[in-house]
Amino acid sequence: MITETGRPPLPFGVKILLSALFASSMANRAQLVALGLLVFDVTGREIDLGLLGLAEFAPLFIMAPFSGSASDRFDRRVVYLLGLLVEIAAAAMLLFYARNPAASIGPILGLVVVFGIARSFVAPASRALPIDLAPAGTVERVVALRSVSFQVAGILGPILVGQLFRFGRWWPFLVSVIGFSIAALTLQLVPQSEVRRLTTPKGPRQAIRDAIDGLRFMRRSPVVFGAISLDLFAVLFGGAVVLLPAIGEKRLGVDEAAVGMLYSAVGVGALITASILSVRPIRRRVGLSLFASITVFGLATIALGLTTNYIVALVAIMALSSADAVSVFVRATIVPLATPEDMRGRILAVENIFIGGSNELGSLESGLTAGWFGLAPAVVFGGLGTLVVVGLWMYRFPELRRIDRFEEVRAGPAA
Repeated sequence: MITETGRPPLPFGVKILLSALFASSMANRAQLVALGLLVFDVTGREIDLGLLGLAEFAPLFIMAPFSGSASDRFDRRVVYLLGLLVEIAAAAMLLFYARNPAASIGPILGLVVVFGIARSFVAPASRALPIDLAPAGTVERVVALRSVSFQVAGILGPILVGQLFRFGRWWPFLVSVIGFSIAALTLQLVPQSEVRRLTTPKGPRQAIRDAIDGLRFMRRSPVVFGAISLDLFAVLFGGAVVLLPAIGEKRLGVDEAAVGMLYSAVGVGALITASILSVRPIRRRVGLSLFASITVFGLATIALGLTTNYIVALVAIMALSSADAVSVFVRATIVPLATPEDMRGRILAVENIFIGGSNELGSLESGLTAGWFGLAPAVVFGGLGTLVVVGLWMYRFPELRRIDRFEEVRAGPAA
């Protein structure tokens, strides 16, 4: 069946899944912003924002062999649901802690580790499910719509948190509990996919062997390895968003509500771009578009580090988030298409480490360099590092650079 627009329609199950992903993203985004504000409110130190990023990343790295194999072996809806239930429990405990006067961030970091363990299972399952359920000819549109829902959450979450934080530090965490709960309930309506599943023997040792097989496949595929590693090393240096609470206070001289607007600018720029891509996805010069978008990301990061003007900072954040949306769209389409069905969980788990490395370790890098060299030099240094990585990767991975159409991308052999 083809709609009047000439595009095949999206099944009901895909629409419901996108709704669950939106609720989960809304909850996750609200909690992320609230944690940054809470930690900085307790200690007032940029380096503690970096430690928060480390607490989020460590579980992704440790649990990846098991979360990826679980996503390939079991029903991905069930893996996603179990992870959501743990996220609900962690968000509820953060809510309880935020309601009481806090003198230390130790308990916060501990709960963030628990949340990170759950996230390590949620991420590969939830990212593979849209590709599993998308009919032929709709993958690019589903990826773009997923990005739209994520960016809408990125706009609403920070605005809501910025306002609620004024009335009490625990209110944003209540929003997270509600959002994760809605996602868990909505997920019950999503149908089971018919993709191939991992059939090797069960057990922790086998999970590690399966993960190694995934790493070997990724290393043999220059398209998959190039796309995933580019995100890690390019965005690793451009993690300036984690410093927004400090940038708002020390560089721009604004309050928490204005910082919430800065976080929202991340979502606004990405939403505009993702909305355009959902209607007019990139059709040609896919590889070059990926490298060009990350170049813009680096330049906008430099502008953010140099300015002391609030409006200029808003524009710079919108520009870097728009560029990042293009990068995410291209990578989120290429990587699953270039990966066998029964290996997507493991590859996406590995990619989740790389994403975690670029975001959470990027947060640590930004926090440390800001503490050592100052706020502005840290942000500018990060943007310059991103530009260097783009040049190196264009030379090192010509197969990725030369991709013209998504239809050219085919999964290689798993063995």
